[in-house]
Amino acid sequence: MNDFTSGFWEIYIAVLTVVSIIACAVLLKAQTVKRPRGAKVETTGHVWDEDLREWNNPLPRWWVWLFYITVVFALVYLVLYPGLGVYAGAYKWTSTGQYEAEVARVEERIGPIYAKFTAQDVKTVAADPAARAIGQNLYLNYCAQCHATDARGSRGFPNLADGDWLWGGDPEAIKASIANGRNGVMPPFGPALGAEGTKDAAHYVMSLSGLPSDSIRVARGKEKFEQNCVACHGPAGKGNQQLGAPDLTDKIWLYGAGEPTIIETIANGRNNVMPAWQERLGDAKIHMLAAYVWGLSNRGGTRQAGGPDVVAEGK
Repeated sequence: MNDFTSGFWEIYIAVLTVVSIIACAVLLKAQTVKRPRGAKVETTGHVWDEDLREWNNPLPRWWVWLFYITVVFALVYLVLYPGLGVYAGAYKWTSTGQYEAEVARVEERIGPIYAKFTAQDVKTVAADPAARAIGQNLYLNYCAQCHATDARGSRGFPNLADGDWLWGGDPEAIKASIANGRNGVMPPFGPALGAEGTKDAAHYVMSLSGLPSDSIRVARGKEKFEQNCVACHGPAGKGNQQLGAPDLTDKIWLYGAGEPTIIETIANGRNNVMPAWQERLGDAKIHMLAAYVWGLSNRGGTRQAGGPDVVAEGK
């Protein structure tokens, strides 16, 4: 890769660019020699449909001058803006610099607004309509791709508008989830349990939440659950928010209920990752976003036009 980062290539690109532009001008000049008045016009030798000939006339003058203008424009552009290797241009313009300047202007305008709400606790922010509107915009920009625009999630992506939380639903837990991300891992137990053992454990898990199950398999599966699953899900299957282990006794399933899906989960395990947003969003935006998400599943909010229902059952 050193061959592609040496100073030679910068010079090569600059020379090639300038020579190409000048060559265009030279070619244009060579093709636009004026025909003497009264001179006979020759043909190019091309004939179509027996008598349709192509005459060798000069290019229209207006077209020629437009072409020359493009050549001049290209040269002026390369003097003012980057385009010749390491040469930065007279204006020293960069796309990064323009982006940073635009971000700075926006931050200057909205900074006081974020500062106001950041000084308040999450529950107070969640009750403010203006703050909820900002939080909703943040949610739609950064979260809706996975959790859906109504915040009710999909297979493998948690519903944020119900009362079930894998890692805890208090304001600080939500902020921690957004800022630091989460990595939920369930190891595969298929090799250890075997096909029948996996099915027995699945039926016991199904029985915990009232799903139809085989009583004989439930009896056998209970022992396997106690041997392999209680470390994360607890003796009663209520889960552990410190580990992100779900409650198996409710009727909320991240990957879907039913025997085939539960067997698949036990046999093959699951690996779910939520990315960390601290570096990209910063403390202020995370605070606003956490307030919006917390308000989705706690009483006291109001329904927002076009947004999720924020009067869902509380936790």
